Amino acid sequence: MSNKTMSDEERQRLVNEMRNEEQQRQAGYREQALKLFPHVCGRCTREFEGKKMRELTVHHRDHNHDNNPPDGSNWELLCIYCHDHEHTRGVQEQRDAEGPGGHPGRPSLGHSPFAALGDRFKKPK
Repeated sequence: MSNKTMSDEERQRLVNEMRNEEQQRQAGYREQALKLFPHVCGRCTREFEGKKMRELTVHHRDHNHDNNPPDGSNWELLCIYCHDHEHTRGVQEQRDAEGPGGHPGRPSLGHSPFAALGDRFKKPK
């Protein structure tokens, strides 16, 4: 093993450290957002309380997790389902527009095996 490669232990330590830092950062702005806003999803309007509060997340409107103004103007509370939809919406729209082949030279955020499945079931006119 060369000096430039990390051992598995070092890599795991670094990953754990980064995860802890991210959790601490999120806990700070999440607590602020929960104090500022009603505990309602900004999209589906589902209300949250008790144990279900863990399903309410903070979405950064500009997608910059370092932009955390104290007035909360860059945040909105979304349930985990609406938050996931918000972050995959643009990706799926792009895939639908490109079709099943896509653009092989352009990087993809992931693979969606069922992206064009609906087209296969359309009856010819």
